[in-house]
Amino acid sequence: MGQHHSKYPIGHIVGFFLSLVMTIAAMFVALHTNLPKSTIMSIIGILAFLQAGMQLFMFMHIKESENSKVQVGNIIYSIIIALTIVLGSIWVMHN
Repeated sequence: MGQHHSKYPIGHIVGFFLSLVMTIAAMFVALHTNLPKSTIMSIIGILAFLQAGMQLFMFMHIKESENSKVQVGNIIYSIIIALTIVLGSIWVMHN
C-alpha cells in the first residue's frame, strides 16, 4: 500500500489525447488522401494496433499488477494467435 496515486490522472489525459490523435490520423488518411486502398488499410491497421497497445498500458495499467509479466505474456500470445488466424485466412483466400 506504499504506492501514492495522484489525484490528477495525467497519464489518462495523455492517453486520451493520443487516442484522439491516432483516430483523427486514421480518419484523415482514409478520407483525404489519394493513396491506394491497400496502403490506407495498412496505415489504419498499424494505427489501430498502436492505439490498442497504448490503451492497454495507459488505461488498463497492465504493468502495475503483481503478475504483470504473465499478463504481458498472455497479450503477446493472443496477438500471435490473432495474427496467425488473420494472416492464414488471407493466405488461404488468395491461394
